[in-house]
Amino acid sequence: MSEFRHETTLSVRYRDLDPWGHVNNAVYVTYLEHARVDYLDAVLDVELADIDMVVANLEIDYERSVTLGDEVTVAVRVPDLGTSSYPMEYEVRVGDEVAATARTTQVIVDAETGKPTPIDDERREKIAAFEGLD
Repeated sequence: MSEFRHETTLSVRYRDLDPWGHVNNAVYVTYLEHARVDYLDAVLDVELADIDMVVANLEIDYERSVTLGDEVTVAVRVPDLGTSSYPMEYEVRVGDEVAATARTTQVIVDAETGKPTPIDDERREKIAAFEGLD
């Protein structure tokens, strides 16, 4: 497996399925969101209400179907940090098999203006330390 330092495990629910019994493609976005919030809580100790970022970009590549009864593990990492944004990379796995890979771009926004704002030093330091970034 790739070098991911954070994982979140989720159970597939009946409501996640499409008419063919596979997890609907849009549900993967919810899986990513759940893992992203879990990552922020674990690494930054940030409550959901205090998250000051938006998803500016989302890409998903589907590798295999996920079905009812599967347990999904979503691995998350931040490979680098920009000025006001950073990418998050994901692997959605069932057992040892990769079901999907994804990447989002998170942009830090000022709550008052809604404009991008630089990543604060504390967040930068915590993510860099957790991920082993230079």
